[in-house]
Amino acid sequence: MIRFQSKSKLGGSISLAAAMAALFAGVLPSQAADPVTFKVEAPFDDVRFDLESAIINRGLVIDHTSHVGEMLARTKEDVGGTKDIFGNGDVMLFCSAALSRKVMEADPLNIGYCPYSVFVFDTPDAPGQVTVGYMPLDERGNDASKAAIAEVNALLDELAREAAGQ
Repeated sequence: MIRFQSKSKLGGSISLAAAMAALFAGVLPSQAADPVTFKVEAPFDDVRFDLESAIINRGLVIDHTSHVGEMLARTKEDVGGTKDIFGNGDVMLFCSAALSRKVMEADPLNIGYCPYSVFVFDTPDAPGQVTVGYMPLDERGNDASKAAIAEVNALLDELAREAAGQ
C-alpha cells in the first residue's frame, strides 16, 4: 500500500494524482526538447486546411482539434494574461493504427506518445506568416522502439512539410 504524507510548499497535502504523475514522469517517454517548424506566407485557414488534408489523405483520422489560440484568447483576462499570443492556433491530434501498433509492440510504455500531434499557428503581429510543426518524439528504448518512433517522427515531418509547401 502506498501512502503519501508529504505537504507541498503551499502547505497543502500532495494529491494522489499529483504523486502518481510525479512517479510516472520518470517512467513514461518524454518528447525531444525542440519543436520542428516550417514557416509559410499564406492565409492561416489555407495552411490549416492543408495540414488537415495531409493527415486525412493518408487515411488517418483526426481524433481532436484543440483550438489553443481561441482558448487562450477566451481565458486571457480570467488568468491575468497581458497579451494575445496567437492570431490563430490549433493542434491536431491523430493516430495511425499501423504505426501505433508497431511503436507499442516494441515497448508498451510508448502508449504515452499516442495520439500524435501537429500544430499550426500565426501571431497577432505577423498575420499571414503561418508556422506549422510538431514536437519530435524521443527515440527511446530498445532498437525496435527507436526504429518505430523514428517512423512516427518521419510521418510528422512529412505532414508539416506538406502543409507548409516544402
